[in-house]
Amino acid sequence: MHDDFDRCVRAVHSKDSRFDGWFFTAVRTTRIYCRPSCPGMPPKAENMSFFPSAAAAQQAGYRACKRCRPDASPGSPQWNARADLAARAMRLIADGVVDRSGVPGLAAHLGYSVRQVERQLLAEFGAGPLALARAQRAQTARLLIETTELPMSEVATAAGFGSIRTFNDTVREVFALPPTELRQRAGRQTAGAGVISLRLPYREPMSADRLFTQLATTVIPGVEEWRDGAYRRTLRLPHGHGIASLRPAAGHIVCQLTLTDLRDLALAISRCRRLLDLDADPVAVDDQLAVDPVLKPLVRSTPGRRVPHTVDGAEFAMRAVLGQQLTTAAARAHAARLVAAHGELVRDPVGGLTHLFPSPQILASVDPDLLALPRTRRDTLLGLVSALASGTIDVGVGADRERARARLAALPGFGPWTVENIAMRALGDPDAFLPGDPGIRAAARELGLSTNANVLAAHSAVWRPWRAYAMQHLWAVSERLPR
Repeated sequence: MHDDFDRCVRAVHSKDSRFDGWFFTAVRTTRIYCRPSCPGMPPKAENMSFFPSAAAAQQAGYRACKRCRPDASPGSPQWNARADLAARAMRLIADGVVDRSGVPGLAAHLGYSVRQVERQLLAEFGAGPLALARAQRAQTARLLIETTELPMSEVATAAGFGSIRTFNDTVREVFALPPTELRQRAGRQTAGAGVISLRLPYREPMSADRLFTQLATTVIPGVEEWRDGAYRRTLRLPHGHGIASLRPAAGHIVCQLTLTDLRDLALAISRCRRLLDLDADPVAVDDQLAVDPVLKPLVRSTPGRRVPHTVDGAEFAMRAVLGQQLTTAAARAHAARLVAAHGELVRDPVGGLTHLFPSPQILASVDPDLLALPRTRRDTLLGLVSALASGTIDVGVGADRERARARLAALPGFGPWTVENIAMRALGDPDAFLPGDPGIRAAARELGLSTNANVLAAHSAVWRPWRAYAMQHLWAVSERLPR
């Protein structure tokens, strides 16, 4: 969108927050960049330049606006919706791959050369992988500066900077303030010992009630819980474990993170945002779904539905197998037994969380006879675990969705329902669709649509590329039907 100058100017003049994260406005006279909805006086059009990412604006020498904090705007929805190389790379950068493995590690994960990845990202986002990762480190540094009392040397290390000098220079360059002054401006905002409290922004509208109800209904005891109006869960992270508490509020999600190692902060935030689908563009989704007269009343009555995703693709894939042809309660019981027997213990001082969900590597080493599952489901789970542990199948944020679908479908015990469920929740495919799902068929019958899977799939063409969102509306209809 940043290439459409006139459209960008109109969005800036109208202070339209729906475009926050889609592009960034740079003002050549002040050398400052803003989000489109910045409350300040809009600059003259002839002084505006537009960039596709905060990293591109920073790389061009612009500083973040102190008023609208553009680096903290919701991420571009195209990065999660698209399945091409550039979008996969952006998801992996947000997941910390460049910080952990460098650009060569990113390229290896994507299956391309370093040169191809750098060229593609520069063309798409106006910045290479190092600049994009640097922008993320700067945002992590600001969060730590403003929400903790850590010494600046520890902030620098936790945010991923190689030296305190690089940290100081980057903060000054990006925010036009030294770290100490940035902390003084923010005041004391700490939530308690070891807890980082922050707001996760999203684009309006958002129907948070059903999203959190879905998460609360399927919690696995020990790994997840619903406590005092918040969804809480454990996180498996590269440098240790974490606990996330997520609570809906007006215009944002209240997020509290307790981390073993603060180097995992950016990754924990990214995974929480992905779980709640916070970077979606609900207006674009709803406009497309409302084209269908059948869905239009549902969309208009409850705009902004989100698709619940996951913080760990492998975990959700295993949970999908455990839930095959079972009620929600039975699936939770199977998962709870697996967690109690093979999950890693964690400590939760303020709640009832006790375990991390067992990783594929842990389950691959377990004696199959110790898995308390029916034989057929045990064999299906073990086939998946082996493929995940060996890397034969990737269901992570940067996975090739169609390749993952094909390899999942080739595993024994995997039918279309399981594959598409994993594609929707783990791979984040916004167009995943389950026409044979009992809830979808019940809703179709109630709305006067055909319950035949092929006919329903043909009708769903009008919902593309947002069929996963259409299913959220259909499931809501089926849940209201008498049992």
